[in-house]
Amino acid sequence: MEAIAHPFTLIGPFSQVLPMHGLPEAGPVADEALPVLDNAGVLVHHGLVIQVGNYEKLLEQALENGYQLEEVSQDMVLLPGLIDAHTHICFAGSRANDYAMRVSGKSYLEIARSGGGILDSVRKTREATLLELVDLLKKRCDRHLAEGVTTCEVKSGYGLTVEEELKMLEAIQLVNKHHALDLVPTCLAAHMCPPEHTDTRLYLQEVLGKLLPQVQEQGLAGRVDIFIEDTAFKEEEALDYLLRAKEMGFAVTVHADQFSTGGSRVAAEAGALSADHLEASGEEEIALLRDAGVVATVLPGASLGLGMHYAPARRMLDGGLCLAIATDWNPGSAPMGDLLLQAALLGAAEKLTTAETLAAITTRAARALQLPDRGSLAKGQVADMIAFPADNYKEILYQQGKLKPTMIWKKGLRVLSSES
Repeated sequence: MEAIAHPFTLIGPFSQVLPMHGLPEAGPVADEALPVLDNAGVLVHHGLVIQVGNYEKLLEQALENGYQLEEVSQDMVLLPGLIDAHTHICFAGSRANDYAMRVSGKSYLEIARSGGGILDSVRKTREATLLELVDLLKKRCDRHLAEGVTTCEVKSGYGLTVEEELKMLEAIQLVNKHHALDLVPTCLAAHMCPPEHTDTRLYLQEVLGKLLPQVQEQGLAGRVDIFIEDTAFKEEEALDYLLRAKEMGFAVTVHADQFSTGGSRVAAEAGALSADHLEASGEEEIALLRDAGVVATVLPGASLGLGMHYAPARRMLDGGLCLAIATDWNPGSAPMGDLLLQAALLGAAEKLTTAETLAAITTRAARALQLPDRGSLAKGQVADMIAFPADNYKEILYQQGKLKPTMIWKKGLRVLSSES
């Protein structure tokens, strides 16, 4: 990206600005607690927010000091850029056949026996070259950015060998160097046991001994994830794996409680940043995660793709959890990948306030990724901002994902504009 043309730039005026700053880190959030600034502007400097406030006052300051002006000439509502804290968007191939079989009533086992399932994505991703993966990932990043996502977590996990996992993580790194969308890489080599292995413990030993040292040495990821289910990895071996990864210096997160409970206990004991999925979680699991300070990242895209119930988001908030909402964008269970749409649908189904839903895809999603420099618009925060063509912020969720941002700034630079 090019350098900012002037050290100080005033952007505005906006009909409303939602800074998403100063909200509680966990638990319920009433809409009355949501700061809403009318007729506001944002002063940025070298990619960071300097000040958010009344536009007339900021304009007077800007004119006095010769700041650059970036005028917004229509009614717009400004939010921090959206953060998608859980995706699998580095992959090759399609699983449309799986989806057709699933909605016609076929079981997971029947689909797998016919050549589908995760291993189908593994085969196709292994067959893809590094440059092919880069191209596919870039196109998905283009779409995500255009829909308002300015920071996105991306997992490996469709390689399942040392060489192929490194290829995936290298593809993520290459796209991250050249794309406006910030990518947060996570090593999910423990997605499932690969077909070449019959012993899950031996496979995890190989990941710990051969893969993770190279990931660390090459700076490919600082996070590790594992899928805990009977069809993937058991609780005891997962806990040992996570603790050893933490000893190596990795932050850890967990695919937990998607179909059965147990993963949330591991996340709590391992001190994970987040436990993701949680469709099967109950009061006991909610209490475990809350007491351990683990972020609950729920994935409505997987529920929509699989035709199953949502995670109990309302009970999680009422139980004191920090709730993030992410897409789980992947080729199998969650192919849609539309964060705003999914958050709006979950919010309606689970009776989340507008403040709770927006926090879950901005400031609380930032907490799930351990990124304190984004997710809100306040002094010193990264100037990642998205503007919607509306004069009332409530229109955004009311239109259930159909209202998209038409102006997007990344680190203070406009990367999308309806005027362009």
